[in-house]
Amino acid sequence: MTRREMLALAGCGTLAWGKEITPDITLRIGEIKAELAPGRFVKTLAYNGQVPGPLLRMSEGKQVAVEVVNETNEPEMVHWHGFHIPSNVDGAHEEGTPMVQGRDRRTYAFTPRPSGTRWYHTHAMAGHNLRKGAYSGQYGIVIVEPRDNPGGYDSEVPIVLHEWDPYFSTDMDMDVDYKTFSINGKILGAGEPVRVQQGRRVLFRIVNASATMQHRLALPGHSFDVVALDGNAITTPRSVPVVELAPGERADAIVRMSNPGVWILGEEDNRQRNAGAGIVIEYANAKGPARWVAPPPFNWDYSAFGGSQKVPEPDAIIPVVIEPRNDGNLWAINGKSFPNTDPLMAHPGARNRLIFDNRSDMAHPVHLHRHTFELTRFAGKSMSGVFKDVVTIPARKIVEVDFTADNPGPSLFHCHHQFHMDFGFMALMQY
Repeated sequence: MTRREMLALAGCGTLAWGKEITPDITLRIGEIKAELAPGRFVKTLAYNGQVPGPLLRMSEGKQVAVEVVNETNEPEMVHWHGFHIPSNVDGAHEEGTPMVQGRDRRTYAFTPRPSGTRWYHTHAMAGHNLRKGAYSGQYGIVIVEPRDNPGGYDSEVPIVLHEWDPYFSTDMDMDVDYKTFSINGKILGAGEPVRVQQGRRVLFRIVNASATMQHRLALPGHSFDVVALDGNAITTPRSVPVVELAPGERADAIVRMSNPGVWILGEEDNRQRNAGAGIVIEYANAKGPARWVAPPPFNWDYSAFGGSQKVPEPDAIIPVVIEPRNDGNLWAINGKSFPNTDPLMAHPGARNRLIFDNRSDMAHPVHLHRHTFELTRFAGKSMSGVFKDVVTIPARKIVEVDFTADNPGPSLFHCHHQFHMDFGFMALMQY
């Protein structure tokens, strides 16, 4: 049997041991000493010996086989974030994807969809171990190329945000902070600059690969023309001075290079930027130190990228109450903490509405695996046309999203804040 025949027999997703399927991509999980700056190293887990992991390109609708080789002694998992693929290859053992055991390997085959900026990362629990899970260097971008790519830009640049040297900032071990920040695995000024030419249109594919932190990015003297959120084209492209992303969120933004010089694309917060959260943008023939100018005050609002068209009424409503707990589990969904949460039951083939009621004093970036949802009401404001897989639920607010239950199998729903997910904020959706 040929590889093509085996993949065709497998359908949308399968997994195999050994060499039954010849992989198109191999990801090796191992410990490395990542050089964030000359002489500044951090020991971490990473893919293929680099941080971020390799930039992967896949074609929408064309099956791909990925071999995951675990060179550590602990079980690991690679989650394909934003993909509509079967639960047995999605990369969450709660859904039924087998863990890759220590010193073992598995090959996963699936059909990438939908097109857009996706990413891959570990889905291991970390708990109080700030060297594991999303605190590590296990993350990378996947670009799923559409069948018909109209272009619209001259070049593209990946921008991946992450933090290092995490520590608990309170005596109760509940809040995590960081000493060091990076973009594309380098501290500001340590890596190669992004070299651009005047008049060109550059597409920045921005991914917040943070374990716990929200980020606001600006590029002095330039605006971001946001064309996609979480890899999905938006109804109303907007020009904004700042891009704000919670953990797990992505934004595709085109910048017209119209202000020659040497600039810092960086975090608005001075402490984080000075600790490394930036990258140099250098125009051709421009010289001198990189400059930073604070952006004007700006309120990031999902509804600015959507429309006001009335959305269809849902076929089913699923309430999701988010609140803190005082019994040792920090967070609860509908009164229970994972692994004791009740499944969220959706109606198959129907338009389901999730109503997130955040009764806590913290914002939560919530992620639904294997589906894309449309924001229909955000903090009291009706909206449409914004499709995402992570949405930030503000403190003490209600957010409503609609999705079509068209990808059967268990789907994980959780906060993309690693510490919240590890301590109760997780449930399975089923239909």
